[in-house]
Amino acid sequence: MKSTEIANGILKAIAVITGFVLLLFLIYELQSIVAYLVISGVVALIGRPIVMRLKKHFRIPNVAAVILTMLILTALFGGIIMLLVPLLTEQGKNLYLFDFGIIQKEFDKLYIMVSEYFGTTKKVVEDLVEDATLDKDGVKTLGKDLVPSVFKSILQVLDNIGIGLFSVLFISFFFLKDSNIIQRSILTSVPDNHRIKTMRSIAKIKNLLSRYFVGLLFQLFILFSLYAITLILVGLENAVLIAFMCALFNIIPYLGPMIGAIIMVMFTITSNPGVDFSTIILPKVGYVLLGVTIGQLIDNFFSQPIIFSNSVKSHPLEIFLVILGAGLLFGIVGMMLAVPGYTVIKVILHQFVSKNKIVTALTRGL
Repeated sequence: MKSTEIANGILKAIAVITGFVLLLFLIYELQSIVAYLVISGVVALIGRPIVMRLKKHFRIPNVAAVILTMLILTALFGGIIMLLVPLLTEQGKNLYLFDFGIIQKEFDKLYIMVSEYFGTTKKVVEDLVEDATLDKDGVKTLGKDLVPSVFKSILQVLDNIGIGLFSVLFISFFFLKDSNIIQRSILTSVPDNHRIKTMRSIAKIKNLLSRYFVGLLFQLFILFSLYAITLILVGLENAVLIAFMCALFNIIPYLGPMIGAIIMVMFTITSNPGVDFSTIILPKVGYVLLGVTIGQLIDNFFSQPIIFSNSVKSHPLEIFLVILGAGLLFGIVGMMLAVPGYTVIKVILHQFVSKNKIVTALTRGL
């Protein structure tokens, strides 16, 4: 092999690696736009059957069918929000009226019992608390600083949600209107000798992602049922709505279940004002945590393995590492998009780099 050929090969490899790194950097910098595109693609996949049915059975023109579909999906989303807002408002009032001094007294009793059990004097514990700068004045100061910052964060989140919602609706409309726009855009930039493999990849990706989202809905339905049964047995008002809201948080891998559990515990505490904490509220909180634990055990050892193995053809450990890496790089959005993104990459590698041993091992079963 000539030295010029070796040099050209090295330069080509460097160019490919550089381009790949730049692409990852661009995705990182524009992760919000990437998230909007991906979410819009999911909405388009969900709305496409509705569009096809309207066009086929009711002879509605394409644009009118797309507009009607977007109105249906928006109405469903708005209906969910309208159901949850009164619930959150009511619980906010309960939270404002709730006497947290009751909880403080119970923890004071627990503190005395633990201190007596371990033979620790009250002064030693107070010295430790003072060294940790957790005195009452510090807590009050923290509360004064925390409330404005939380309120400001909520306003920023609402602003981002508004922008994101408009962007998703706008992009989804054109995805539904021109259903093959992505495929045509990709094929125009692909060499002729790779067009067949590209079309196979697109078809495979659509199939796998459709199965994944159907499986995800099934997973959420199982958790919703378990949460609803738990909250109904506990006697919580609006149990079904609370269970539905907390089940939706499971879309966020690993963090979502913890958020849902915290919300259910807070609703359980604030929905029982004026009752004894140790004999009534605390047992109910224990039952809620038990129900959440059972739900997560079923989800982790039954629902998720079946979904990942049958829909995206990936091992749960493989998915865990991918979600963890995506979370470290791109945060919560990365965790939510990790599985679909990883599926797309696997399909592309399977079609174009199928002879590589590592790729063969990772894409077995596709």
